[in-house]
Amino acid sequence: MKTEKEKFLAGEPYYIFDAELANDEKRARHLCRLINDLEDDAMPQKQNLVRQLFGSVGENPYLQPNFRCDFGYNIHVGDNFICNYDSVILDIAPVHIGDNCLFGPHVQLYAASHPLDPQRRSAWIGEGAPITIGDNVWLGGGATILPGVTLGDNVVVGVNSTVTKSFGANVVIAGNPAQVIKQVP
Repeated sequence: MKTEKEKFLAGEPYYIFDAELANDEKRARHLCRLINDLEDDAMPQKQNLVRQLFGSVGENPYLQPNFRCDFGYNIHVGDNFICNYDSVILDIAPVHIGDNCLFGPHVQLYAASHPLDPQRRSAWIGEGAPITIGDNVWLGGGATILPGVTLGDNVVVGVNSTVTKSFGANVVIAGNPAQVIKQVP
């Protein structure tokens, strides 16, 4: 029989208050606090902490305070990742972010979900679906990306947009729910 963490890592429904997973979340909160408390003049130390928190990190990660995540180890970022103020990544499932990605303030990536069935939900069952962000993507301030979304390379997401489905490369999307408003030149 699988542990709740094994279920979680396999992308299966799991009990959200599992003790082992709670310890992993506690570790992530601690690292987030340390990262958020460091000034930019301590960049090597800050980048080292980001590397401890995330599953994989390219060159030049830059996170503004107050960054928050659930576990951290399910987050994978490429080179030159910039994450502006007060962003949240709920990494219940893997979150892959390509090279040269820019997140405006208050961006939220939700790879987490709960069952629609109220009995399973009241039994504290968690689920999720991966999020994949291509290279050279810019998420405008307040953008929200929901579970299971993939965004292709060079996508621009408008301010305060809610992205409920996947989009291919080279588009500007905006709205709630987001839709294509034009092609990237």
